[in-house]
Amino acid sequence: MIDFRTVPWAELAGRIRRRQLAAREVVEHCLERIDALNPTLNAFVAVDADRARRDAAAIDERLAHGEDPGPLAGIPVGVKDLEAVEGFVTTFGSVLRAGDPAAAADCVHVARLRAAGAIIVGKTNTPEYGHKGMTDNPLFGETRNPWSPAHTPGGSSGGTAAAIAAGMVPLGTGSDGGGSIRIPASVCGLSAIKTEAGRIPITGPTMPGSGLLSTNGPIANRIADSAWALDVVVGHHGGDPLSLPHPGRSWFDAVTGELPERVVWSPTMGHGIVDAEVAAACRGAVERFAAAGVEVVELERVFDADPLDPWLVLWAVARYKAQGHLIDTPDWDRLSPSIKPQILMGRDITGVQVARAQDAMYALNLQLEAALGHAPFLLCPTAAGQAPRLGEDGTIDGDASVGWVQFTYGINMTRNPAATTPVGLTSSGLPIGLQVIGRHHDEPGVMNAVAALEAVVGFDRVAPV
Repeated sequence: MIDFRTVPWAELAGRIRRRQLAAREVVEHCLERIDALNPTLNAFVAVDADRARRDAAAIDERLAHGEDPGPLAGIPVGVKDLEAVEGFVTTFGSVLRAGDPAAAADCVHVARLRAAGAIIVGKTNTPEYGHKGMTDNPLFGETRNPWSPAHTPGGSSGGTAAAIAAGMVPLGTGSDGGGSIRIPASVCGLSAIKTEAGRIPITGPTMPGSGLLSTNGPIANRIADSAWALDVVVGHHGGDPLSLPHPGRSWFDAVTGELPERVVWSPTMGHGIVDAEVAAACRGAVERFAAAGVEVVELERVFDADPLDPWLVLWAVARYKAQGHLIDTPDWDRLSPSIKPQILMGRDITGVQVARAQDAMYALNLQLEAALGHAPFLLCPTAAGQAPRLGEDGTIDGDASVGWVQFTYGINMTRNPAATTPVGLTSSGLPIGLQVIGRHHDEPGVMNAVAALEAVVGFDRVAPV
């Protein structure tokens, strides 16, 4: 059977659509990989094998009758356990939600994937309410990185990233309020993009759990695969007043891998320290870009200061809004210890502080726009440090540091599209990612630049599982 990690799944879907390969075979292979690897990695927290098999058989039946099931025909998908999938409980990684009724309908993101022929096989692990850059929770335990089971796959979309890096599924969903798509993709050796906020509708009676910061999206091995999925999931929905219209063209067709003429390279974004191995791998990739003919403009500073403080104001207020009612109740002690300080911080934040944090979004955007005035794409390390060992913080030059993820959350403040692509391995065998940030609404340009980096860097390793 095809290794999901080495064959573009757009090609895989094409073979299914041409009836050269049965959807049932593909789903069976997926389920076998989950059975074999999930006991170690704990990427999936729920699987409905029977429905996946029925849905695959239905795809094959439609194809046999000459029908078109859609561009994602027969592709197995894992959905992050923050999104609703019909028939599954959306636990949010919380023991407090484990007894909730199963969802009666898919969320918009999942519904659009399913309508395009994708087969939902199950739910993937996330930290409780997606609150951190590692993936563990009291309900399901910790997810392990396929490259090194002693390490985290990052978070908060770590279950999806681990499942894809292990070849359990070729496609999954994630969300990103502070780096939660880019961080796990980076430390799991995947190319993935956080789109402009609003590209994929998030509907409901309230704003998403992380407010203005959140965006949902697909995760895959290669950036062209993400583009193929984005073509069917982006576009306005009446249930999300902040959602953007469909761009009116295929992003997949735009991802040709053509070299950009010029990029900006900022080794530290002007704040913080970068791990020596991470810095060397990222600089090496930029130098390869330059050798291929891309003009590189090095820029020492992008932001005047680390955007952490205003980002944390918005994040903590959203946490208090969603979980503040649990303070001083018996359920408080059932929460993850690491989420409690965020909720308590949010309780003490004033409305003026929130307004100032929103002002910071505008100020940071102007600073990023100035940097992108030199070139349409800004390159920097995706993470400043190396992925944490289980139960620990990430490290910078061997020292534990909560700042190991300091280069992602600022781009949630500005809301620009930003992607990551693997450019090397650390001495402990974990992938290193390079972040590509683009101008507003230029996801095709960002993905095309990533595709060019994929070709120039030539990272072709897969996790040793």
